[in-house]
Amino acid sequence: MPPQSRRTKTSTTDGVVPKGVARTVPKPAKSAAKSSAKAPTKRDRIATELRRMISEGELPRGSRIQQDVLAAMFDTSITPVREALRLLEAEGVLVGEPHKGVRVADADYEQVKTVYLLRRLVEPYAMQRAARRLSPLDIDLAERLVTDMEQAAEEGDRARLNAANYQFHFLFYAKCGNEGLAAEIEQLWQKFPWDVLQVLHDRADETSNEHRSMLAAARLGDGDALAKATEWHLSRSFLALGKHLTGRAVADPFDVDND
Repeated sequence: MPPQSRRTKTSTTDGVVPKGVARTVPKPAKSAAKSSAKAPTKRDRIATELRRMISEGELPRGSRIQQDVLAAMFDTSITPVREALRLLEAEGVLVGEPHKGVRVADADYEQVKTVYLLRRLVEPYAMQRAARRLSPLDIDLAERLVTDMEQAAEEGDRARLNAANYQFHFLFYAKCGNEGLAAEIEQLWQKFPWDVLQVLHDRADETSNEHRSMLAAARLGDGDALAKATEWHLSRSFLALGKHLTGRAVADPFDVDND
């Protein structure tokens, strides 16, 4: 059974917006985990921006990547552009084709399923850990972010919605008490097709309620309830995405009897 939630007038989703994440992660301006890492290189900055452009639909699925255009856009040589493209190819975000160059990868159901299974394993656990570490200020910020998502969705402000969605989830993950775990979750988010999920308008109200359920559990400090609300949220998002990608209803593969 889904966790109890409060329906809201406005709506949002984990990347689902009324008009066409987004960031392949809704844009992670900086890692959720605290880090003493070096400043990002040109390659890293280009890769981050390309992820954002893909997940927000600025670079549609299947579109060709022109290296000279990117070099001019970032005011750099071809070398860091090529390095960024190789990085995104390794992540599966881009696909290299002989004699054709590089294009944005199509969303593949099997790949999405794998990422979903990994997210189901780690994100509810991170939420459960975070529940005991959240301050009242954290909860208040989370509530403002949910409201911001709802308003952004109603206004069709995709960039604002994506940023708030990322900040909402990673506010919790950054509080899980394990920097490596939060960083791994961020890597998974970068592999998830947020831009495809966004077109599923019928998920909007449901996802808003799911965020509200997560918020309510967090306010109570109930780690088990927060984990379960997160599980439900991830499952419902995946099932909608799976149906969109395959053209048919899919069973939740996290249940081993279904896969």
